[in-house]
Amino acid sequence: MGDFNHQAVLLNEALASLNIRTSGIYIDATFGRGGHSRAILQKLDETGRLLVFDQDPEAIVYAEQQFADEPRLTIEHCNFNQVADVVEKYNLAGKIDGVLMDLGVSSPQLDDAGRGFSFLRSGPLDMRMDTARGITAAQWLAKVKAVDLINVLKRYGEEKFAKRIATAIVERREQQAITETGDLAEIISNAIPVKEKHKHPATRSFQAIRIYVNQELAAIEQGLQGAASVLAKGGRLSVISFHSLEDRIVKRFMRDISSRPKIPAGLPIMEVDVEVPYRLVSKPLVAGKEELALNPRARSARLRVLERRV
Repeated sequence: MGDFNHQAVLLNEALASLNIRTSGIYIDATFGRGGHSRAILQKLDETGRLLVFDQDPEAIVYAEQQFADEPRLTIEHCNFNQVADVVEKYNLAGKIDGVLMDLGVSSPQLDDAGRGFSFLRSGPLDMRMDTARGITAAQWLAKVKAVDLINVLKRYGEEKFAKRIATAIVERREQQAITETGDLAEIISNAIPVKEKHKHPATRSFQAIRIYVNQELAAIEQGLQGAASVLAKGGRLSVISFHSLEDRIVKRFMRDISSRPKIPAGLPIMEVDVEVPYRLVSKPLVAGKEELALNPRARSARLRVLERRV
C-alpha cells in the first residue's frame, strides 16, 4: 500500500456544512485516507463520536493504523449504501448529527497503478473499490456483449463514440485478453476519431466501466436514502460529487425530499399545512481559486447539503 499525498476536497466547506457540535455523533461514509475524518475529530470533544466507512480494504487498514488509539472512532468495512444498517447495529438511528459522503474514486486509488483506475499509469485492469468481492474490469470486458458494452459507455460515460470503442474492444479481445489499463486506454484512444482538448480520450470510458463494475449509482441512491433516514433533528447530510451523473442523483434526491408533496385536489388540506421534514441548506458549493491551484482534481467537485428539520 503506497503512501500517497492526499488532499481532502472542499475540506473547509464540508466541515462548515456539517455544523459540528462538539459532543455530536458523525459519520464519514467515505473515509479514503481520512482527511475529512481528522478534521471532524479535531472539532469533537471527548464525548463526541465518529463512525467511518469505506469499502476499500486498503483504506480500512490505513484507518486502523492511523487511528488505533482513538476511542471516539469506530471503523466499518462496508459500502456507504449500508449506512442505515450499521447505524441500526449501534442503536444510533435518529441520533446522527451529520453524515459526509465524498463520492467517486479517491486520489490514492487513482494514483496507485495497481488498482487499475488510471489510464495514465498502466497496471492490472481491476477497478474494484472493494478488492475483496465482485469481478474485475478485465473479467467483465472479457465476456460482455458488444451491445451491453455500448449501453454502459453511453449511460455511465456519456461517450458519443461508444459503438466504435466497443467494437474495437471486442475485436482486440478475440486476438488476446485485455488485462492492463495501458492496453485498454490505447484501444480506446485509437478508436476515437476526434480528440477533446485537455481531456484524455479514455476518460469517459474508464469512468463508465468503473461505475458499472462497482454499481456506484445504485449505491449512491441507497446511501442517500439511508443517511437521510438516520439523522437527528437538525442533523446534516453533506455530499460531495465529482461528475454530472452523481450530482444529478444527489440534486434530485435532495430536491424531492425537501419539497412539499402535491396534495390531490378535493382533500381538505393545504400544501402549506404539510410539514416537510428536510430542507436544502444552501446552493451547491464549489472549490475556490486557492484550492483549485493546489488541487486541480477539485475543479468538478460540488457540495450539496440537506438538513433534517423534524
